[in-house]
Amino acid sequence: MDEHSGGDRTGRAGEVALLFLKLGTIAFGGPAAHTAMMRDELVRRRGWVTDERFADLMGATNLIPGPNSTELAIHLGHDRAGRRGLILAGACFILPAALIVTALAWAYVTYGGTPAVEGILYGVVPVVIAIIAHALFGLLKTVIKSWWLGAVSVAALAAYLLGVNELLILAAGALLAAAAHLPRSREGLQGLLAAPVLALGGAPTFPDPAGGQLAQLFLTMLKIGSVLYGSGYVLLAFLQGDFVERLGWITSQQLTDAVSVGQVTPGPVFTTATFVGYLVAGPAGAFLATVAIFLPSFVFVGLLTRITSRLRASRWTSALLDGVNATALALMAGVSHELARTALIDLPTAAIALISLVLLWRTRLNNAWLIAGGAAIGLAHSLL
Repeated sequence: MDEHSGGDRTGRAGEVALLFLKLGTIAFGGPAAHTAMMRDELVRRRGWVTDERFADLMGATNLIPGPNSTELAIHLGHDRAGRRGLILAGACFILPAALIVTALAWAYVTYGGTPAVEGILYGVVPVVIAIIAHALFGLLKTVIKSWWLGAVSVAALAAYLLGVNELLILAAGALLAAAAHLPRSREGLQGLLAAPVLALGGAPTFPDPAGGQLAQLFLTMLKIGSVLYGSGYVLLAFLQGDFVERLGWITSQQLTDAVSVGQVTPGPVFTTATFVGYLVAGPAGAFLATVAIFLPSFVFVGLLTRITSRLRASRWTSALLDGVNATALALMAGVSHELARTALIDLPTAAIALISLVLLWRTRLNNAWLIAGGAAIGLAHSLL
């Protein structure tokens, strides 16, 4: 419960808005990178939350559908500034990406293509890898509390690298950790069996909405935001099924281009929906698609804030959360490994990553400067 005065809450809400607006502008690299940047800003530089609390929120957001890094931002905003912080953190984290993607969609429709951004990513992604690596080391001692959790994390990393589905890994990690501390009671067993049902949930059916095209666009995106677990590849499957195959509003090539734009712009990958909305119905479509796909996240996190603290109250739910945290850390490491394989392609990119890691380790330099430096190097490299 937020016990601060109204004036204090207003000041904190302003801090939350400015911070997540900045993060939404510089957060390249996908959910693992976003999570690392949030830890750097909120734990290391500002001390708004502890590493233990951050890890718990990171784990809890994996239990609900939707974009995990955006939901983590929303939850962190709530921790800092209550309901206003919840709304401002999410909106400000989403807004820069939504505006950039809308501009690129306009260019795509007007000129038949999008401005090249690969040059910038040449220098930015190595910095992102360093930020993720720094966050992983920082969270390691908080999350891996025992040899058993260490074994769960190593097994989860191996499973991810072998191509096992992320949701199965998360569920298995949570259940293994909870089973090791399961109270010998019927209530504990029933709770444990109910947990994956709550976490993974059934995907509700959603009938084709009646009304105009904008209403159908909104409701279809709302459905996707309400039931989607997993990575951007899962989002691609949903968009393909609804907008290419069922509705026939866009082509597979247009969807591929939309996903590419979502991947190379900062902020949530789910702003791919913004691009699709623009292709379907122009600026109004972009706005409605963005609101619809992110709206469930605000609702889910609003409900989650009521129970996250209670997860530590009982032995088995605390163990369940420990398992999710350990597994989520392993997934971050797996994503970082795959990102490094594709981004550290020569001596300059390796040097950028190494220098960035040293600066993060030895200084309190704002990672925005590191991102800006990487972008400048990438632009210079593309022009030479």
